[in-house]
Amino acid sequence: MIVDKIKKREVQAVKNKKSNVDIPVGKWLKCEQCGEILYKEAVIKNLNICPNCGYYFRMHIDRRLELIIDEGTYERFNLDIETTNPLELEDYPKKLKTLREKTGLKEAVACGTGNINGEKIVICIMDSGFLMGSMGVVVGEKITYSIEQAIKQKLPLVIFSVSGGARMQEGIISLMQMAKTTSALTKLDEAGLLYISVLTDPTYGGVTASFASLGDIILAEPKAMIGFAGQRVIQQTIGESLPEGFQTAEFLLEHGFIDKIVERKDLKDTIYKLIMFHKGGEK
Repeated sequence: MIVDKIKKREVQAVKNKKSNVDIPVGKWLKCEQCGEILYKEAVIKNLNICPNCGYYFRMHIDRRLELIIDEGTYERFNLDIETTNPLELEDYPKKLKTLREKTGLKEAVACGTGNINGEKIVICIMDSGFLMGSMGVVVGEKITYSIEQAIKQKLPLVIFSVSGGARMQEGIISLMQMAKTTSALTKLDEAGLLYISVLTDPTYGGVTASFASLGDIILAEPKAMIGFAGQRVIQQTIGESLPEGFQTAEFLLEHGFIDKIVERKDLKDTIYKLIMFHKGGEK
């Protein structure tokens, strides 16, 4: 998993026992870009965007579904797959248990079907709060199953990626998911079905090197960090200085790696229009 230079954006609520000021614990957070202390509820109402500077906070899967999918239409794929511990690491199962209790998620991706303005799609959404959205066996299998369902049901596929890369706790087996998801997407392409990849901050490593980069159309949120390895690793490998901001969505758009940067408020309508264009025109 690529973790170089990727910082956690988790805000720890600290209670000052000596203070007489009644401030609810966990109700405030600090913007990493402008440093402003923000009321959490106000940020949530603003699509998880800082109202002061426009900084994009990362989104929980459930919040992303509310933003993209028509209310009451989402149906999660009922896949009973357990995450294993192939390297027999002592702390791995404990970490998974803690994360499941903390995030309410079983794994780093949720997959299912739902409607966008009435158009049914297959959708996969990754979550950085679960082991930095890393791709292990279960994540790879869920993505692959979703691609197969899109082919079976003849539906467009939309994947929201956020990831540090392949899951190092599962070793080479996690790397095999790159080939598996890529092979499945080849079949989707042969079936003539649309795949829209949406890159959010950050998208790195084996996820970037596989399904995230293979969309018929690749969208990204503003200022999302996108790459394979971190900047320091690349500099040490090639022995050269790198351009400022070379892994930002804006730089990648300028150099043709992605097709469009879309603000969060416009994502649903943009995806809907692309689906309708692929079908032969808007209704």
